[in-house]
Amino acid sequence: MTNNRLTRRAVSAVLVASLTAVAGGARHAAASDGPPPSAPTIEWTSCEGLGDQFQCARVPVPLDWDEPDGEQIELAVMKHLASKPDERIGTMFIDPGGPGQSGVGLVGDSGEELDAWGDGRFDLVGWDPRGTNDSSPVRCFTSAEEEAAFWDGVSIPSTPEESAAYQRKTVELAKRCGEVSGDLLSHITTADTARDLDRLRAGVGEERITYVGLSYGSLIGQTYLNLFPGRVRAIVMDGIVDAVDATTSMETNIGNTVSSADEVFRQFLDLCQNGAPGECALAGHDEPVQQRVARLFTQARLTPIPAPNADPPGELTYGDLQVATFNPLRVPPDWPQFAEDLDAAVEGDASALLTAARAMQTPAGFTAATTSAAISCGDAPARVPSSDWPTQIARFTEAGELWGPVNGWWLWAPCASGWPADATDRYTGPWNAQTENPVLLLSARYDPGTPYRNAVATEKRLANAVLVTLEGWGHPSYQIASACIDEVRTRYLVDLTVPARGTTCQPDEVPFS
Repeated sequence: MTNNRLTRRAVSAVLVASLTAVAGGARHAAASDGPPPSAPTIEWTSCEGLGDQFQCARVPVPLDWDEPDGEQIELAVMKHLASKPDERIGTMFIDPGGPGQSGVGLVGDSGEELDAWGDGRFDLVGWDPRGTNDSSPVRCFTSAEEEAAFWDGVSIPSTPEESAAYQRKTVELAKRCGEVSGDLLSHITTADTARDLDRLRAGVGEERITYVGLSYGSLIGQTYLNLFPGRVRAIVMDGIVDAVDATTSMETNIGNTVSSADEVFRQFLDLCQNGAPGECALAGHDEPVQQRVARLFTQARLTPIPAPNADPPGELTYGDLQVATFNPLRVPPDWPQFAEDLDAAVEGDASALLTAARAMQTPAGFTAATTSAAISCGDAPARVPSSDWPTQIARFTEAGELWGPVNGWWLWAPCASGWPADATDRYTGPWNAQTENPVLLLSARYDPGTPYRNAVATEKRLANAVLVTLEGWGHPSYQIASACIDEVRTRYLVDLTVPARGTTCQPDEVPFS
């Protein structure tokens, strides 16, 4: 990674997913914020294939934090050393979201650029949260061959027959996950990860944490600061999950996360229609952009669209079309290419869109979705069984027509299919802890993955938080360049200063301008 644009794409969250309070959560909240416990110093080693600026470690943590001396699991951790060691302030932890994305991968791919967020004055530490990637990952199959056979030919359903078959598959998936992963599934909640983060804080010798939480990482941040408010130096959250909705039920969680994509898609279409001539492939035809794209979606509902130049050639279903919007809608610099792909499909060749949809519906893609679901299931169990999919998928579609069915099938359905976990230590609030220093919240006005209203609600809910709004698009806000946002973030991390409430920033560029 050599520039900010590439960094923004590298840390893009693929999936954003995040009950009434339980005794475990309330007990932990009351007992956690005493003097920081001592912990063994993390033993760092060189990272294979990376330079001297990087160090790696494996850190043991309890499977069950109620039994700290019981069974241990290991966390994969990576550090990028501060580029200005003589001016070093401390350590900055970062999580890229998901749930389930790799913090190790983030630091390894984008450490140099993220170092600039703290003006080179922090060691940057990322980790793979428990249950993910290289940190005791959730597994549902005993071999790659078994996994590939299970997902062969599966895609997001478009018809009642496909939906019924997919629901049966999620029941089998939940059973397999329980058989292979066992007790791990009950101990991968965000509260468990927040306790792991506190172990990492202690292991690098910091009395108070500096943390950047992106997308789902903002739920880790909110959980941490409510469990350990006295151990917070600075927390930045960008692309903000509503902690109440994310811990009420999977149905509430999904309803929240799919509710803003439709408006952002309308923004995309309007900017295309009104942009500079020649900048958007969908514009300049005999029909308005909005009508042209609506015709594409109507056609895909009726019959699949040919994709003759895909490898192999195939047909784009309505479900594939929805999936194909998932990544580009989050990244405004990609909107011109997205418009080209949509326009080609309108003209009868959906090859590019099908290729994008297939990339997300591989065995690896379904496994990533299952990991995300597994974490979210622990935080907010489903209340409606997946056998009631006709009613529930309809509710998700009403909440968000573009992504409601996708997130419903990917994330809700496994949780609602007899998910084999008993996450008694999940945290469900309160969410209004007072920190000594203010917490900085960042959000784009038009965020398709975490609605802007989440950031507004979080600012009101926390006792000491300031929201800065990007008057633009993207999930999270750094997906489109803004020198204003960059300056606000760096000044906060370095100097602990925040702007006045109600501060807004403009993007440096506007799509199709």
